[in-house]
Amino acid sequence: MKYLPLLWSGIWRKPGRTALVLLQVAVAFALFGVLQGMKTGVDRAVAKTRADLLLVTPADFGGTPLPISYLDRLRSIPGMQSVDFADGFLGTYQKPTQPVYVLAIRPSELWVTLVPEMFQVAPKDLEALKNTRDGALITADIGKKYGWHVGDRIPLTSTTLQSDGSGTWSFQIVGTFTDHEPGEAGFIVGNYDYLDQARVLNKGTVRNFYAIIADPKRAAEMSDTIDRAFGNSSNETKTGSLREIAQQQMRAIGDLNFLIRSVVGAVLVALLFSITTMMMQTIRERTPEFAVLKTLGFGDRPIFLLVVGECLLICILAALVGLALATGVFPYAGKFVPGLSMPLSVVGFGLVGAVLVALITAVPPALRAARLQVVDALAGR
Repeated sequence: MKYLPLLWSGIWRKPGRTALVLLQVAVAFALFGVLQGMKTGVDRAVAKTRADLLLVTPADFGGTPLPISYLDRLRSIPGMQSVDFADGFLGTYQKPTQPVYVLAIRPSELWVTLVPEMFQVAPKDLEALKNTRDGALITADIGKKYGWHVGDRIPLTSTTLQSDGSGTWSFQIVGTFTDHEPGEAGFIVGNYDYLDQARVLNKGTVRNFYAIIADPKRAAEMSDTIDRAFGNSSNETKTGSLREIAQQQMRAIGDLNFLIRSVVGAVLVALLFSITTMMMQTIRERTPEFAVLKTLGFGDRPIFLLVVGECLLICILAALVGLALATGVFPYAGKFVPGLSMPLSVVGFGLVGAVLVALITAVPPALRAARLQVVDALAGR
């Protein structure tokens, strides 16, 4: 601790240069934190995604909806625990530039625990929806956006027509729910029976079935069994677990590991060259100072540790700032990946990386300073 003032004064000998190094390191580790945090966070989010929940959809994307009669057949498949479904339509509120999607469900208790990381609803609100044929649940965000409150009646205009030819659907707000996109105002939840009984087309059909199986390890096998069961029908299915679908989406993006490692690697290599160059220049400029310190009794080891300590302090402080910035902006990524959060392991790896960068860049100039000959230094050689 007695050398700390000397260490601190050495760091701020050139304030402009020190500030530049701090900025470079902070930006580099902010980028590292965001990219590596995204990769690690996505991997963890995918691993936490339910493997026992199968999504059954039409075989062709956007194809003909599936008959609701498939419900009983799905329930009869061995290994199936429970099955539910959802449908919906797109409407607008007041003007075409304000789209609102209506997710139409059957208000069963299954929705309380189905996908809590994406959709959360209290049992009392679900019960209120169940008891109100034209009821609707809203999020706090969409309520704030349009000034809606529980008890209000809202009209939505849609191309999905009712039996009387009207495209206006009226909903009574009876409760609230929470989705995984805070700050977004995209959809509300209504009753499937209200939609199906009132619409002209696609009566008795649904867009998705949600099937919960007993053994998550049999997800692929159960998916194949479901698709084979409806393989010869006019409405074939495509089934996959939520985890499998999430993994496919990640593969569709490309080799995320390679991309992140390439970007982070390039940034760190550039950082190593930059800091090493600055450290070597600093040592050359401070040669007379180190000669004086040696004259006062400082040995090779204290000089070496002094230089390394300065670099360590700068890199660790800047890395902490960069990782703090990355952690601060990281919640915005949660809008795109449900359950995504900054893993603490990334912060730990970042600090270890900062120490390694400091050691790699500081050791060569520190050795030069430690081996300095007093006579040569004071003579300007």
